[in-house]
Amino acid sequence: MNISIIGGTGFVGSYIIDTLLDAGHTPRVLVRPGSEYKLRKTEHCVSITGDINNTLALENCLQGADAVIYLIGILREFPTKGITYEESQFRGVERTVAAAQKQGVKHFILMSANGVKAGGTKYQDTKFRAEQCVQASGINWTIFRPSVIFGDPRGHMEFCTQLNKELVQPLIPAPLFFGGLNLMQAGKFQMSPVHVQDVAAAFVAALDNPTAYKRNFTLCGPDAPSWKVIIQTLAQATGRKDKLTLPAPAFAIKLVARVLDRQAWFPITRDQITMLLEGNTCSDSSAWTTFSIQPQRFNVENLAYLCQRI
Repeated sequence: MNISIIGGTGFVGSYIIDTLLDAGHTPRVLVRPGSEYKLRKTEHCVSITGDINNTLALENCLQGADAVIYLIGILREFPTKGITYEESQFRGVERTVAAAQKQGVKHFILMSANGVKAGGTKYQDTKFRAEQCVQASGINWTIFRPSVIFGDPRGHMEFCTQLNKELVQPLIPAPLFFGGLNLMQAGKFQMSPVHVQDVAAAFVAALDNPTAYKRNFTLCGPDAPSWKVIIQTLAQATGRKDKLTLPAPAFAIKLVARVLDRQAWFPITRDQITMLLEGNTCSDSSAWTTFSIQPQRFNVENLAYLCQRI
């Protein structure tokens, strides 16, 4: 099958391309000018130069495709640089849907996120509206909502690598965020990290699979550690016995972030704090049973890649 990928040069995209090739598919990848070096296994892919603002490039990328996979998402926005949730996570989907309709693409697979909702943070709201756009397209669709994704970043930004660099390895205590005034809740919110290889396997298994049509799937790993446990697991994975932590009231961090979160060097935004405190877990395992995938655990063994980057 010919599979168009929008966002194929990123972290998750690199694994999806590997999995597509292993399954005998031909990836058609939209690549921004100057990002050609980010595309893996270029000799086995069809590369189309352009970005999500270029309608002709999108239509070219989707020409002759059996399915399209949209992966673009950002963790924070920088409006002065033209990097916004609205453009990357909604308008880009809107234009890709239009191109898919014009080119007669039969299946649209969207990477959304666990916890998206109307009226939430800008990240959550734009992801939610993108889902609605795809669902109203008239094309067979599948939407995946992963929790935080971990795995060897292979040169890209990745959840655990970033936490290790910014919170675990520095000598200062790692923050245990909490809402309100109850110190006992510090760092107790939970996540269900999901391995990037399992995410890629689910996306590829959904191709040309009628049981995946018009369905939302959450993708959560089998473990739901608290923020505090995540920090300590990362420390253990990098050879540290323990990591000193300190309760961090969310309201105080948000006050600082109000001034600094538009600066790329500042590690966290107000919206990210809000979403952290909401947690990121799910109880629905239908994706794993539908696609016969045994998800990998969040443990020291599967975090061994962190040792290569200390």
